[in-house]
Amino acid sequence: MRNEPSIKLIQEQLKEHDYQLTPQREAVLKVLIENADMHLKVEDIYMRTKELAPEIGLATVYRTLELLEKINVVCRFEYGDGQSRYELVCKSEEHYHHHLICLKCGEISEFRDDLLDELEERISQEQQFKIVDHSLRFFGYCAKCTSR
Repeated sequence: MRNEPSIKLIQEQLKEHDYQLTPQREAVLKVLIENADMHLKVEDIYMRTKELAPEIGLATVYRTLELLEKINVVCRFEYGDGQSRYELVCKSEEHYHHHLICLKCGEISEFRDDLLDELEERISQEQQFKIVDHSLRFFGYCAKCTSR
């Protein structure tokens, strides 16, 4: 598991952008932190957040995720199935991790080895482009699906 940010650190990020940590935002953050190794859809986040804050509405979860994405607390990913998934941004990672997506069962796993440093440097030099990060997705079939 990555070294995930705490509620207190995220509260500081919110304050830097003139936002408050409301009880609803805190409930969404708790769900994201508790499920940091998962790639949750909005509906999954909503259902888990309702357990902590029964009064929360789906629109509030959407707005909270939009805000957290705007201030770089979460990343939203599209994996080709028409549903966004969210995960916390881990500031301790030099580059964001990459994803392996199974086309059969939909499982998403993470790939942390970064083998693109040399390519990134070459692109930077040839294109005179300052790269600050990259994201990579591999689509294929997981071990469970290929062994069936």
